[in-house]
Amino acid sequence: MTASDDARIMRAAIALSLRGSGQTSPNPNVGCIIEKNGLILGRGWTQPGGRPHAEAQALAQAAGMTQGATAYVTLEPCFHLSPRGPRCVELLHQAGVGRVVIAALDPDPRTNGQSAAWLRDQGIRVDTGILADEAETAMAGFFARQISGRPSVTLKLGLSLDGCIAMADGTSQWITGDAARAHAHVMRASHDAILVGRGTWWADSPRLDVRLPGLEQRSPKRLMLGHGDTPEGWILIHDPASIVQLDGVSSILVEGGAQTAAAFLHADMVDRILLYRAPVIIGGGRQAVADIGLPSLDAAHGLWRMMDTRRLGGDMLEVYLRQRAR
Repeated sequence: MTASDDARIMRAAIALSLRGSGQTSPNPNVGCIIEKNGLILGRGWTQPGGRPHAEAQALAQAAGMTQGATAYVTLEPCFHLSPRGPRCVELLHQAGVGRVVIAALDPDPRTNGQSAAWLRDQGIRVDTGILADEAETAMAGFFARQISGRPSVTLKLGLSLDGCIAMADGTSQWITGDAARAHAHVMRASHDAILVGRGTWWADSPRLDVRLPGLEQRSPKRLMLGHGDTPEGWILIHDPASIVQLDGVSSILVEGGAQTAAAFLHADMVDRILLYRAPVIIGGGRQAVADIGLPSLDAAHGLWRMMDTRRLGGDMLEVYLRQRAR
């Protein structure tokens, strides 16, 4: 296989991994493809609740045909023992694969680098770092928990061309069109939890569920930033730092409002921004983000990198990643 073939198949494995987004915490949402002589023999992704793992699912599909095959895995196969199932490194070895291609090494110290080394000791060729950045982005929640000790945070903003999220009186339905709203619901389904401020809850009584056919059961946990009584079915957090204490939550989608967005930005706890921009001008409307305490304009530069842009009906989506030292 050529380097371009490896990248092509790994990209497909990463796409598979996204099917488990928001469903596998605290386990990572991994994708795996088994290939031999140019044929795809098996594919898998981490199932809801974290089991079966992607490798186990893909190997089961390719049963009896895996001798000498290549396994493409978006994350280094698990090395540590678990009462929930066998180690994936042993499954790959027992299946007789001849090569394992790994996108990203596992930051979990129970595995980190050990699986790759063990497989090599068994005479299996191992290649790492194939589309590592893309794989880490697809598993952002898991990597954030392992490296930063908190969930990954995505800030969603639906804006007019002049940066407003609502009319001056608070009217906000609908700035963006049907395609953009449908995409936003897909993003809800890919997160463990969704968060708004108490003011947004009080003004809009948002349901914060997923209203797309086939994805209704993937509605995330509902979080509220603020103080006081909590509505039934909601989890109250008092400040952005409190998200580190949330059990079973590796990814959070922050949807509103301006003060909540500012609180997470001021705490430097936003890892990704989804900016849905509608071709409308409001003028004098409510701004998307309140004051974040920026000391100077210079301090605003170099923090964000645009990683994607696409048209959604009449609207545009821009995706930005926070640039952080590794």
